[in-house]
Amino acid sequence: MTVTYVIEGSEVTGLERFWQVIGEAVNGPSGYFGRNLDAFADCLSRGMGTPDDGDFVIDWRNHALSARALGHEETARRLRQQIGRAHPTNRPALQRALDEAPAGRGPTLFDRLVQIVEERTTPGTLRLN
Repeated sequence: MTVTYVIEGSEVTGLERFWQVIGEAVNGPSGYFGRNLDAFADCLSRGMGTPDDGDFVIDWRNHALSARALGHEETARRLRQQIGRAHPTNRPALQRALDEAPAGRGPTLFDRLVQIVEERTTPGTLRLN
């Protein structure tokens, strides 16, 4: 039986709120399902609350609202946080991304989250409504 996890896009107001919304959708109140992109990918791959057989759907309702909240502005904010604590060899790539984000160019956090779900789950798992 397929389990459906609902993300209400209007509740996603930034990346920190996304972690709360996805955690609660999968694992209930105060649930955890990652607090960074790597942990999110791991949770999708390791059944951290999802069925062991991988038979689940993420129904991201009003996803356009989340796409705006996790757009270039939020992406730039996150990159600014990361760059200071990044390994020196990673800083040039982060800086290039940071140079692009405020101008509305390059992938957004929303794009990256969608990409992670698509890479780590079976086709059709993510439903953008």
